[in-house]
Amino acid sequence: MDEAKREEIRKQAKGILDSFAHSLEKVKIKGKVLKKEVGGFREEDDGQEGDKEFRERMFENAPEKNKDFIIAEKKKW
Repeated sequence: MDEAKREEIRKQAKGILDSFAHSLEKVKIKGKVLKKEVGGFREEDDGQEGDKEFRERMFENAPEKNKDFIIAEKKKW
């Protein structure tokens, strides 16, 4: 691969990363208080109850959904 082609690929990659970073700046995050502890172990639970805010965010961001299910691609990548 010649140097001109490599430089073109670098420019395309930088453009993609810049576009992604710009899109991330637009994301609004609700003010949820997070633990300020770093490291350590998390507290395990019985797994019966999930984080309702996480579930709501997942469904808000899902492009396709059907009641309680997120419709996702399967093996299209």
